[in-house]
Amino acid sequence: MFWKKSEKIILAAAMITMAGCSSGGKEPEETIDAKEKFGCNVLNVFAPGEYIGENVIGNFEKKFNAKVNYDTFDSNEMMYTKLLGGSSYDVLLPSDYMIEQLTQENLLQKLDKSQIPNTSLVDPVVKAMEKEYDPTGEYSAPYFWGTVGLVYNTENVDEETIKKEGWDILHNTDYKGKIYFYDSQRDGFMIAFKALGYSMNTGDSKEITAAYEWLKKMNDTMDPAYVTDEVIDSMINGDKDIAIMYSGDAAFVLSENESMGWIEPDQGTNKWVDAMVIPANASCTGLAHAWINEMLSEEVQYANSDYVGYTSVNVNVVKKLSGEGGTYFEDPAYTPRTDGAKDEVFHYNPELKRQLSDLWNKVKLN
Repeated sequence: MFWKKSEKIILAAAMITMAGCSSGGKEPEETIDAKEKFGCNVLNVFAPGEYIGENVIGNFEKKFNAKVNYDTFDSNEMMYTKLLGGSSYDVLLPSDYMIEQLTQENLLQKLDKSQIPNTSLVDPVVKAMEKEYDPTGEYSAPYFWGTVGLVYNTENVDEETIKKEGWDILHNTDYKGKIYFYDSQRDGFMIAFKALGYSMNTGDSKEITAAYEWLKKMNDTMDPAYVTDEVIDSMINGDKDIAIMYSGDAAFVLSENESMGWIEPDQGTNKWVDAMVIPANASCTGLAHAWINEMLSEEVQYANSDYVGYTSVNVNVVKKLSGEGGTYFEDPAYTPRTDGAKDEVFHYNPELKRQLSDLWNKVKLN
């Protein structure tokens, strides 16, 4: 899910084609005056860094004769804190479990889907995932989706071994000192839960303790390097042999280094959706709906997905980008699996979050 999702500012620039839809689409042929139509012409968007195509914002501003203030955040939790602090935005782009929390706390308004006809273009697979965190589909519109898995150097890691061991390869001492572990309590415990055969949404104290012990053993015996976004550059350079990564970041790494491979362990993993929502205190809701609809158009979905590397929620875009001649042709990380019986979506659980936060700090103590 981003921040977790990448900040590929320099890297992504290298992969952009400067013409056509990959550069953000052609300029709009007609202009809609936002002030006249919606009563406002300034849109405040709060989203993950580098999560949008190069010319998308500029083209939207021209099309609607509007100004877009595009602020970025590093984590769902940072976004939530700023929202509680009184900051006002018209569109947010959080992850599934955070949308669940924001909805429960009455911090979002329902979307008027009649103003967002492009929701009809969303992949049915993603719509099914949406029901996990927004059961009625009234509060959110999907933007990107993906999974968490392992990127590995095919020259140093046997494909059969990593597929057989899955997450347990993180305990295989043949790779001691050669592992990047994502520095996230949520993702770290997800891996341990899945390796042990548990749900990543468990509340069972014995399972939580067992997961802690699994992670502690990994930390104490494998000498992992804890990283966040720097893992992208590092794996492109081949600095270590195995890394936990989000599928979109992995797709970019694989497109830059042909020696890298990708698996989603059979024990199961996190499947996630990042989606657009409108806060309850938004000041320009009409233009916010127009923005969401524009982001779901096939042209903009292509521009965003091509630039960032995360999987589009539009089936046609995925086919183009993963097909012959596409940026992510034969890149397995760009097309996450949809048939993983043990894959799950995170749910909001404040008590579990508190417990894992305390235990995660203990995991990394040597």
